[in-house]
Formats: sequence, structure tokens, C-alpha cells
Amino acid sequence: MDRQINNKTVKVDGVNIFYREAGNRENPTILLLHGFPTSSIMFKNLMTALSDKFHLIAPDYPGFGFSDFPYSKDFEYSFENIAFHMDKFTKAINLKSFTIYLHDYGSYIGMRICLKNPDKIEAIIIQNGNNYYEGLGPQWDEMNDYWENPTKEKKKKLYAFLSEEGTKAQYFLGVPERLHQNISPESWIIDWERMSRPGNLNMQYKLNCTYNTNFEMFPDFQEYFRKYQPSALIIWGKYDVYFDVAEAYCYKKDLPKAKTHILEGGHMALETNFDEVLNLIRSFMTNR
Repeated sequence: MDRQINNKTVKVDGVNIFYREAGNRENPTILLLHGFPTSSIMFKNLMTALSDKFHLIAPDYPGFGFSDFPYSKDFEYSFENIAFHMDKFTKAINLKSFTIYLHDYGSYIGMRICLKNPDKIEAIIIQNGNNYYEGLGPQWDEMNDYWENPTKEKKKKLYAFLSEEGTKAQYFLGVPERLHQNISPESWIIDWERMSRPGNLNMQYKLNCTYNTNFEMFPDFQEYFRKYQPSALIIWGKYDVYFDVAEAYCYKKDLPKAKTHILEGGHMALETNFDEVLNLIRSFMTNR
């Protein structure tokens, strides 16, 4: 069985979008949407493992990974605009229907795609992806305060995550030491190499300043769940310090048939719990 990942680009509204593709297009498609601070690289192992039975597509957002990084004067770095381009990306590569994998930033981007294309969404896989206020624990209080009352002092403190140490922390923070050996160093090192390009940290800051627009969309996302009742698999690393594990159970309120699994892992569960995530997805996709 050919498990080759093909690395491609397609132009979307003048922006070259890099994406990885694996598997036979005749098989069910899974659209893999990455989070911060990474790119489609987070899905390489998963794509190789699943390509025998499924067709997998993993794009990099504008300014992330190996997609174009247009100047801010030419491109609006907001979650709404990135979602707009990712929606057009699915059309550019002729995806007619697909299961959508949502992680971190990818949850906000992917849910906007779901709202626009409910007829195309076959199922949803959510891995530490935020769509309910319950995921925003007290660790978000200072950030919310900054958005409401920004100062230079608050910015310096809160945006320390836009750094090499902050990038590494996305993988390691809160994760028990016994699981550190599961985390590949090249993952966060490549993330930081891409983020440290001239101007990219400023872009990341501008994008993050639109973060609270995602919270405004929560009622729409939840209404989508209630109205369309997509088959759903919820996977959560319980040591995630960014999105509280309490959120994992919220999906049952709107998706009573959702399958929820809490793992002994962190925010980047594909690093710390790869076999478990792989087996859960394979079983979900095969049996739904």
C-alpha cells in the first residue's frame, strides 16, 4: 500500500497555500486543520498511518508553515479571513465532502467552514479544540483583561508565548515528565523556525488580537451542532493547560451521540498519545 505524502501548493486569491495529501481520493476524506504554533507538519505521522484507508488533506494557513506569508498591508490576519481562505482552498482542490479534524486554532477556522458548508461535512473530530466557554478557565482572565484594556506592560507579559520558550511550552507545559520522551524535538523547533521569520511574530500578535471574535461565534457553532447533529469524536488530553478538560464534556449537551475520550496527555495529543489517537480515529471512521 502506497503511504507516500505528496507536498503540493495551490493558489487561493493570490496566496500560495501549501498542503500535504496522502491516500486515494476515492476513499473518505479527512481535512486536517492545525493549531498554533504549528502547521500541517503536526499531521505527518497520522497521514502516513491512515493513508491505507482514507484520503487526507492537511493545509498550512497563510503565514504558517510553508504557505505564503503575505505582508499585513496586503492580507488581513484575522480568524475570519483565514477561514475564508481555507474554505476557498477546499473548493480549489475540489473537496466535495469530508470529515473535518479540528485542533486549537483549527477549531475556530474549521467551525466557520462547517457553518458555510453544512452539506459537505460528513463528521467532526475535535482534539483539544475550543468551542465552549467552559474551556476558558481562569488562565484566560489576564488575556481577556488585556483585550479589554490593553497596555504595554500587559502586552509584554502576556505575549511572552510568542517566543522560542513559548513555542516549546505549547508541547510540554502541563505534560507529565514521563511523557516528555514522546514529544519529537523537531516539532517545536520547526514551528519556531517558521515563527521567527522577519515580521511573523508581529503577524501572530495581530492575529491573536482577533482571538475574542471566536468567542462571539460560540452560539453559532453550538447551534450548528444542535441543528445538523454531525457524527462527532471528541479527544482531549487532560493535562492541556490552555483549554480545560471540562470542555470535553460540553459537546454532549449539543451532540448527545458524540464519543468522548479523555487521554493521559497534553495539548498536543498527537505527540504524547499517538497510538491512542490513531486507533480512536480509525475506529470512528470505520464504524460510524
